[in-house]
Amino acid sequence: MTVALMLGSALPSLAQAKDVVVTAQLPGPVVDADRLPVATQALNAGTIARDGAPDLLRATLSDLPGVSFAEAQDNPYQPDLFYRGYEASPLGGDAQGLAVYVDGARFNQPFGDTVNWDAIPDIAVKRLTLESANPAFGLNALGGAIAVNMKSGRDMTGVSGWLSAGRFGKRGASAEVGARAGRWSFYLAGQVEHDDGWRDFSPSIVHQLYGDIGLDGDWGTLDLKLIGAETNLTGNGASPVELLAARRQAVFTWPDNSRNLYGRAQLSAALALGGGLTLRPQAYVAGYRQRTANGDLSDAEPCAGNGSLLCLEGEDDAPLTGGTGAQFPSFAGGDTYAQLNRTRTRTTSFGASVQLDGRAGSHSFAVGASWDGSNSRFDAQSLIGVLTDDRGFGDPQGAIDMPDGSIRPVDVKSRRDDIGIYAGDVIALTPRFDLSLSARYNDSRVRLSDQLGTALDGRHRFARFNTAIGVVWRTSDGVALYAGYAESNRAPTPAELSCADPEAPCSLAAFFVGDPPLKQVVARTWEAGLRGRSKVGGMTLSWRLGGWRATNSDDIIFAASGTRGRAYFRNVGRTRRQGIEASASAERGAWTMSASYTLTDATYRTGFVVASPDNPAADEDGTITVRPGDRLPGIPRHLGKLVVTRRFGEVTQLSATGQCASGRWLLGDEANLTRPTGGYCIANLSGSVKVVKGVALFAEVRNLFDRHYATFGTFSEVSEVNLAEAPGASDPRSLSPAAPRTWWIGARFRF
Repeated sequence: MTVALMLGSALPSLAQAKDVVVTAQLPGPVVDADRLPVATQALNAGTIARDGAPDLLRATLSDLPGVSFAEAQDNPYQPDLFYRGYEASPLGGDAQGLAVYVDGARFNQPFGDTVNWDAIPDIAVKRLTLESANPAFGLNALGGAIAVNMKSGRDMTGVSGWLSAGRFGKRGASAEVGARAGRWSFYLAGQVEHDDGWRDFSPSIVHQLYGDIGLDGDWGTLDLKLIGAETNLTGNGASPVELLAARRQAVFTWPDNSRNLYGRAQLSAALALGGGLTLRPQAYVAGYRQRTANGDLSDAEPCAGNGSLLCLEGEDDAPLTGGTGAQFPSFAGGDTYAQLNRTRTRTTSFGASVQLDGRAGSHSFAVGASWDGSNSRFDAQSLIGVLTDDRGFGDPQGAIDMPDGSIRPVDVKSRRDDIGIYAGDVIALTPRFDLSLSARYNDSRVRLSDQLGTALDGRHRFARFNTAIGVVWRTSDGVALYAGYAESNRAPTPAELSCADPEAPCSLAAFFVGDPPLKQVVARTWEAGLRGRSKVGGMTLSWRLGGWRATNSDDIIFAASGTRGRAYFRNVGRTRRQGIEASASAERGAWTMSASYTLTDATYRTGFVVASPDNPAADEDGTITVRPGDRLPGIPRHLGKLVVTRRFGEVTQLSATGQCASGRWLLGDEANLTRPTGGYCIANLSGSVKVVKGVALFAEVRNLFDRHYATFGTFSEVSEVNLAEAPGASDPRSLSPAAPRTWWIGARFRF
């Protein structure tokens, strides 16, 4: 699919993230957020486009309290989003913990519960809502759920869009058009972005389309929604710290490329049944195709007993063989051996849901059911070659197929069916006191079929009944106390079930080579807080102070094996995420400001031993011992945010945003034995000026003071690699460096 027409967004309003009315885009009763016993926050289209060109991920990071990014891939379209220590990531090896819905339909990819942010065109987003744990949200909502509502011709009429260009070859364009004709409404949006990348060998291309055809009547509404995306993303990830110190844009090994093709058609309705009742049926079908290529070091080396043949490092009894069983000869001529891990995922997903909601007396209720099914096929192989002078992959000699199954081609089919039945009720016991009750039964079934043998064959079923209870007490006009308890569960995905054998670990690029059972993860969350709205001296003020504690039982991690670049999924007992969150927003005249602080204490509560062969603090067996109280990698303990906007009449607007975060423990250092990444504070500045009616110019600078910092780190073996930029490098700590000062300018229009 090549997108030729690229589409955009309306001129931004100044609305900031705050509690808003919750719609049926998330399962559950349709009530105002003030009546819910949990933290709820949102972004509208104005905030998403505040800095010029609409940018959903930028707005989520800068405006939503408790949200942080770990940029493991170091690609702006592939961040790992964390909220309260739970993750929604496009990477298959990450422990997913947030459910994502787009227009009310589940958006997590069924093979690994991953989230492809690159498939969502920013210009077409009407609102994003983030809500903490509720069993009604279904599987994988351990930390809560994100709902993305897209625009329609009911929301936007006319034509608008934007064009921009900036540093590091960044350029983009989009446009949108909306119209109404009687009871019909139409909306179409498209977006294209090209980014050469600020690091070596790191270009990205994004093409996206979204459309909606709506029909309104006395009986309700009906919508046909279409979304499509084609992306080519390069994220070369972490590099050794000494290499970054010598040349910050350098990459350690390459390529690390993902090519994604996604399309979805969805039919949804809201049918007015009378008596305050609404029936909301919907159905969807989607196709997803992904190809990845990941270049990495190899443990291959000449066998000690016969230097003309290849073995795994230190393993004369583990010859490196190909598909015919023939052993690979030594061919590198003194160069370092490398592997190119290639994967292909093909998924067709489909589903349907129905919800009945309404009001009856003091009750605001909802009952519903959903089914999400999928058929996936995954195949992968590792090619053996050499590391080129620029640390790319070269001279491929064929695919590795080890007799013991530790490295072998994979071809597996999976069938997944997730069924949920839920109910929720918000009861107004008094005009100031609400009681919330909700429950959901989840039944998830996974069938695996090995296409190369029988090792991956298996059938799995995970079922659980989750409940929640909460109260809201409005002590006075604009002030409320809330408290609640919620349970949720995450069933192991086909990807995890296929890679759970420590004797047959899979590649970090997401190979799957074993099938022992995993237990499902269950999260139990307590939450309480105080929130309010008031007017003080001509200022409109909104604020919230809350705390939470969530304990996971049988949590799942992607644990490294003793073989470089390979790992497997395993249960590790209990983990806990707890913290406090304080936020406030104020508006007075032309000024708007919001600020937040989040403390997240994310720790292991059960001890275990795990391999970390490149960790310099590992023991002689290459393992580390994790003890209760050790902190989870990738999650900042302290996080602060500030947004200030000033309007100058109807012509000019200036905005400044800032973020401060403490350091994070490195992946592979779950025992907290080495140094974490450094803390940082960054500032961003943007502004726009209206030049003629319907046309405005804008400019934005991110990382204004050009700070050097990182949001993700791990370990790499550097002793065998020729680092011309940093000769003699020996420190295995590797970081994914954040982008330096970046700027772009552009124009937006609306007619």
